[in-house]
Amino acid sequence: MSSDDNKKLRSRDWFGKKGKDGFIYRSWMKNQGFPPDEFEGKPVIGICNTWSELTPCNAHFRELAESVKRGVWEAGGFPLEFPVMSLGETLIRPTAMLYRNLASMDVEESIRANPLDGVILMCGCDKTTPSLVMGACSVDIPALVISGGPMLTGKFRGKDIATSDVWRFAADQKKGEMDDEKLKAAEGAMCRSRGHCAVMGTASTMASMVESLGLSLPGNAAIPAADSRRKVMAHRSGRRIVDMVEEDLCPSDILTKEAFINAIKVNAAIGGSTNFIVHLTAIARRIGVDIKLDDFDKYGSDIPLLVNLQPSGDHFMEDFYYAGGLPVVIKELKDHLDGDAITANGKSLYENNAAAECFDRDVIASVDEPFQEEAGITVVRGNLCPEGAVIKTSAASPELLKHRGKAVVFENIEDYHERVDDPNLEIDKDSVMVLKYVGPKGYPGMPEVGNMALPQKLLEEGVEDMVRISDGRMSGTAFGTAFLHVSPESYTGSNLALVENGDIIEVDVKNKRLHLDVPEEELEERRKNWSAPEHENYDRGYGNLYINHVEQAHLGADLDFLVGKSGSEVKRESH
Repeated sequence: MSSDDNKKLRSRDWFGKKGKDGFIYRSWMKNQGFPPDEFEGKPVIGICNTWSELTPCNAHFRELAESVKRGVWEAGGFPLEFPVMSLGETLIRPTAMLYRNLASMDVEESIRANPLDGVILMCGCDKTTPSLVMGACSVDIPALVISGGPMLTGKFRGKDIATSDVWRFAADQKKGEMDDEKLKAAEGAMCRSRGHCAVMGTASTMASMVESLGLSLPGNAAIPAADSRRKVMAHRSGRRIVDMVEEDLCPSDILTKEAFINAIKVNAAIGGSTNFIVHLTAIARRIGVDIKLDDFDKYGSDIPLLVNLQPSGDHFMEDFYYAGGLPVVIKELKDHLDGDAITANGKSLYENNAAAECFDRDVIASVDEPFQEEAGITVVRGNLCPEGAVIKTSAASPELLKHRGKAVVFENIEDYHERVDDPNLEIDKDSVMVLKYVGPKGYPGMPEVGNMALPQKLLEEGVEDMVRISDGRMSGTAFGTAFLHVSPESYTGSNLALVENGDIIEVDVKNKRLHLDVPEEELEERRKNWSAPEHENYDRGYGNLYINHVEQAHLGADLDFLVGKSGSEVKRESH
């Protein structure tokens, strides 16, 4: 890079310093064996790594980071890897979503505080992608995402299996159709390689999100973690981020309103997770783009379902990649998308995907012959959710999308676990299951419990689905007629908090309605006797901060003081 280019580098404020300060910055870095010329005007590329053995989806990231580094070195950059908080969906309690905003703070402050000119965001498990992107957006220096990739499809007793089958196995065990020995055998057969969930769950949805937004190189979303082409993608990403620094191509240049609308449409076409809504909204509010809950309905509800993957369909992410991956979907949607939207490689969305080919129409359908005509996430409203609730129609039972039934209320998740399988529970297939206090503040953290498992006695009768309503979320790997993200949540004293057993609830997805059939006067009387439940063990630290500052689901469940950008400038120096 020329001396003029060097002036653009943030890192020169550290490594280009004269005297004592420059001495300290360079000398201590040299104890790692870096030669002097590495500090002479090369763009410093941070590799933001969410590797952790407590995050199994990301456990291969140390190796993947080496591929990124090779690309950075090759392009004339200076790669420096650093860790940030990693969120393992499968292990962390009470829910990884509680810590998404904390991890985003870690990312934001780590990028800003260090001599970085650009950053590679290494993302995999569900919350690592939005948290890293949110943090990077708030700083707004050149950033590029490399996803970790899905695991290989599980193989069990002659059948393909993946995470969505966990819900089926659990139901089969309740019905006595699957014993402990068979369940243990399935454990070892499902997660048989590195990578995140092998279905179109939230992790794959997030990888597809960043590709459709233009924050990754084309083709990033679907390459299996175990496939050597994932390393090739990482290597190429390392090369590209160096060029992005030279071009000063930042997230704010890529993340336009049109890019967000493209992502909403692509998410509908792939049958993506409902979690996409809270994460994309939070990212938009960080970068300063006005995305509202109704936009997900406005732009996504009439998009056809083109991808036949679990949980909405039959196949797996590995099949999706072999069929052509997300580039095929984007090409199919060419008449629906803004193809001029710029992406991380400097080319437009259409340029990147114009040559895509489909190799299996049983996995990726054409727009002319989709798997489902209208598959987007639907936003419903009513007195039960004046700020909205969402339902993934592609994963719901069509006969339940218009329904009227009596509420069976669970006051919290512990109440649900205690009573759901009680043979004396007054519930039938027409009942509406209602779960309270699992929203952002109420749980806290808005866990993935909205797809409540059905009562054992109804499963034994052959009931496979029921209407379920909560202010919580649902795993992207799950399915069922679940109304989620009810806003405002019950912890705020909304009407959801006032629902009682036997109340009539009406759902009508076609007319976007979710209604509690109780007179307003009666609700006001109930509200007089209502008080928010007390939180235990959240009187200090981050949990207390979260409860006091988290916004509602329809706003993205970010912390109120994190919304917006703070930039890359460091106001004070350390020496």
